[in-house]
Amino acid sequence: MAKRNKVHEESTPILTDIINSTASWPSLTVWRKSPLLCCTGFQAINSDGNLVFRVDNYSGHPHHLLLMDGSGNPLITLCRPKGLRGLIERWRMYEGELVGDRWGRKPIWCVRKHLKMLNPYCGDALAYIYMDKKKRCAYKIEGSYTHRCCRVLDHESGTLVAEIKIKESFPLGVSFGFEVFRLIVRPGFDHGFAMAIVVLLDQMFA
Repeated sequence: MAKRNKVHEESTPILTDIINSTASWPSLTVWRKSPLLCCTGFQAINSDGNLVFRVDNYSGHPHHLLLMDGSGNPLITLCRPKGLRGLIERWRMYEGELVGDRWGRKPIWCVRKHLKMLNPYCGDALAYIYMDKKKRCAYKIEGSYTHRCCRVLDHESGTLVAEIKIKESFPLGVSFGFEVFRLIVRPGFDHGFAMAIVVLLDQMFA
């Protein structure tokens, strides 16, 4: 499950470049397609060719999604409650599968989409992730999901914890397009949490 321990590092320019180098980080190949033919969703495959995460959206319901491991075990429920469907798009992440006890459980993460028309001076920010409803920001997502070029940063230290990149074939360097891309995750950072972020970005910006 998603770890709440934030990564704190020194922020000198040279050290920051070393800290944020993703060359040796583990990566997943994400396919914007469910393993099942009868629904939409996602699948994520590790370097050994094993399916490690999946999302199967049978009903096409855009406001309630379940992230599972490769065997179909529930990991994180992604939910956009009706009361949060205002001008600023907000989502909640719950541990495991959320069925009928939504209001009796506390979310493990809250995510808010950045609305540039309300705050145009935040550069290329896409969304913010909070540890609770008290607006304690833990992570910032910046870049462009449309072009599959995103970075998830520790909000306090600016340390890179995950990155989305276009996947290219080796050695020709030919892109697979936007339906297949890479999710690169800092060692020690929760891969399931990172994959849940990908699913939410797709709901917000696809």
